[in-house]
Amino acid sequence: MPLGPRASGGRSYATRSYPARGYATRSYPARGVRAGSGGLERAAGRAWRLLVVAAAGYAGYLLVSRLLLPVVAVFVALVVTAVLRPPVDLLARRMPRAVAVLLAVLGALVLLAGLGVLVAVVVRAQAGQLGGQVRGGMDRLEHWLEGPPLHARPGTLTDLRHRLADLVGSHRQAVLSTAFTGAGRLVEAAAGAALALFCAVFLAHSGERMWDWANGLLPARTASRRHRAGRAAWRTFAGYTRGLFLVAGTNAVLVGVVLAVLGVPLAVPLAGLEFVAALVPLVGSPIALAVASLVALATRGPVTALLVLALIVLIGQLEGHVLHPLVMGWAVRLHPVAVALAVAVGGTLGGIVGAAVAVPVLSVGWAVFRELRDGEEAG
Repeated sequence: MPLGPRASGGRSYATRSYPARGYATRSYPARGVRAGSGGLERAAGRAWRLLVVAAAGYAGYLLVSRLLLPVVAVFVALVVTAVLRPPVDLLARRMPRAVAVLLAVLGALVLLAGLGVLVAVVVRAQAGQLGGQVRGGMDRLEHWLEGPPLHARPGTLTDLRHRLADLVGSHRQAVLSTAFTGAGRLVEAAAGAALALFCAVFLAHSGERMWDWANGLLPARTASRRHRAGRAAWRTFAGYTRGLFLVAGTNAVLVGVVLAVLGVPLAVPLAGLEFVAALVPLVGSPIALAVASLVALATRGPVTALLVLALIVLIGQLEGHVLHPLVMGWAVRLHPVAVALAVAVGGTLGGIVGAAVAVPVLSVGWAVFRELRDGEEAG
């Protein structure tokens, strides 16, 4: 059999190769597959992986919505653990850790009870004066609306109050039903708080051992990656939680001092509302200060209300440009647009609870992804 071209009458013939005898073969594309389709195949592979991730996320969302109470309780327990961990570690240097956890929990409960009593005392002391202040403030507001530059029709605010009272009276049954539903929610909240406190005690006492035990149940070949991811997740979550509480506390103190200086009643309860609302990034603090401005408008008049509105802008700038970068910049590396979108999506899917947990969940997910990516690049 010839191994090369053969001359015959000036013409040459190509050699035919037989793969069975070890000769060089010519490769032909498989039937139905076009050359250069590697990019399309990679895109298709990534697309179905994204679909699997989206399906898993949707299934997780359905599961969380079914088990909302225990999930929220565990989240609150993690928040409490992140706040109590520094004092527990400090006390554990001088006493058994169980005693340190007990003292830290009791101290936190006493602090919360004291703040609740303070708010109740202030509300009770100012309740008698509040009615007269509200009526006087509404009269001043109505007089201001009737004057320049608005020149509203006389009695507009009085008519609005009467219509609001008639609306509440006509929907009395719905109001009572909402009140009973709220009472049921309070019972659920109390049960969730008890579960969260129970979990927080054990997490603060032996959280690392619980993590090591859970990590040991999974395959050992990926244990180091899970350990790194877990450390990054907890470091980010704890830093975010402590920083958020510090920022919320600072905002509450500033709001309380300014409202007290301006003579707005219920300054302490409004400062407490600011603290709770500031736990929802970007949107919580302006909402609480808007409530404070309405109280100032009803009790002290439009000038004081405008001053409180100016306070909204000032505290928002202080929080966004000074406190957040200074306190939480090392723990959370998220763009403000990502934070705003996370709050919007969380609020759409889960209401107030979803808006509150969206940013820490996104921060933890990003920290885990960054840790695993950096580990692979280093390896």
